[in-house]
Amino acid sequence: MADTKIQVLEDGPLLVTGSFQLVDHEGNPVQGPKESVVALCRCGGSTTKPFCDGTHSKIGFKGASEAVAETEQGASI
Repeated sequence: MADTKIQVLEDGPLLVTGSFQLVDHEGNPVQGPKESVVALCRCGGSTTKPFCDGTHSKIGFKGASEAVAETEQGASI
């Protein structure tokens, strides 16, 4: 299998590059785009789950580390 890279984009999706197979909760293959790079939703708001449709930028999604930092700052006030 070719190298596979998963890149976490700040406040955005997961970019998967390379050869991989995506399956659903029952192990059935999920048909995805034919591109060599696929963006997987991380915010939960995409209408094309598990693929990203850009909703994260419309809803103000914050990645985990930034969200935790904001919560901790609010707690110390």
